[in-house]
Amino acid sequence: MRIHLLGTGAGGGFPQWNCNCDNCSRLRAGTIKSTPRTQSSITISGNDEDWVLFNASPDIRAQIESFPPLQPARKVRDTGICSIVLCDAQIDHTTGLIIMREHDKPWDVYCTSAVYEDMTTGYPIFKMLDHFRGVNWHEVKTDQSTFTIPKADNLIFTAVPLKSEAPPFSPHRHNTTAGDNVGFKIEDTLTGKNLFYAPGLGEMEIHVRQYMEEADCVLVDGTVWTDTELSNEGISNKRAKEMGHLDQSSKGGIIEILSTITKPRKILIHINNTNPILDDDSLERKKLNNAGIEVSYDGMEIIL
Repeated sequence: MRIHLLGTGAGGGFPQWNCNCDNCSRLRAGTIKSTPRTQSSITISGNDEDWVLFNASPDIRAQIESFPPLQPARKVRDTGICSIVLCDAQIDHTTGLIIMREHDKPWDVYCTSAVYEDMTTGYPIFKMLDHFRGVNWHEVKTDQSTFTIPKADNLIFTAVPLKSEAPPFSPHRHNTTAGDNVGFKIEDTLTGKNLFYAPGLGEMEIHVRQYMEEADCVLVDGTVWTDTELSNEGISNKRAKEMGHLDQSSKGGIIEILSTITKPRKILIHINNTNPILDDDSLERKKLNNAGIEVSYDGMEIIL
């Protein structure tokens, strides 16, 4: 199984277009040891030809151009993407569907019924796409049953319900239901290895920890360093928990959790532009390094 990280930033990317926080300002000025990041999205293949896209970010056009296998150019209109899987209905994970409206047939989209509801009501992208080629919706169950995807050779998928927050436009906002946010276990039947992918994670539950412990690689929410990071920057009075993200540095945070899990390779994704771990030379980054936790970057590859 080959995993290619198309985008590793949170909503807005890094630098965010209107943000002059310390990180964004220093990146523009060239005074920080870091690299730009587009908004969170990954793609996975079991045969190096057909690719499952996880989340369609607003930056999808540039991300496809950055990774030639997604544009194999075998005919006038072509793509290496065989299907799309959505973890949630957040804007930074779904807006790319509009950019991809010129597909020559309906997209096969896999998501939960809760996400489907959001995508047909509060944020009706699926209905908008009906005016083009449309969408073939495949319901992803939240009972942790496995499923397969045509052309995703040798790969088995399991949706893992997560406690997080529904988008602001969702009828489930502040009253979340199972399926508003899911992670995925993706197993390669040839190698026997598996990835646990969860770009949004608001609370560590027993079943989520079990998936992490059994994974060969954990690719998990790295949005913020502290729960009050946005308010500290004067950006928002919302805490990370309110937005459905578990911070890294607090007691019971991502670092503490991952430090007690020994088997998998541990990588953070969906990193907000305010997070000090984006600075390769920061003390926060050194703490991650000492804990054996990696920070993802656009173009990173994982082979399992």
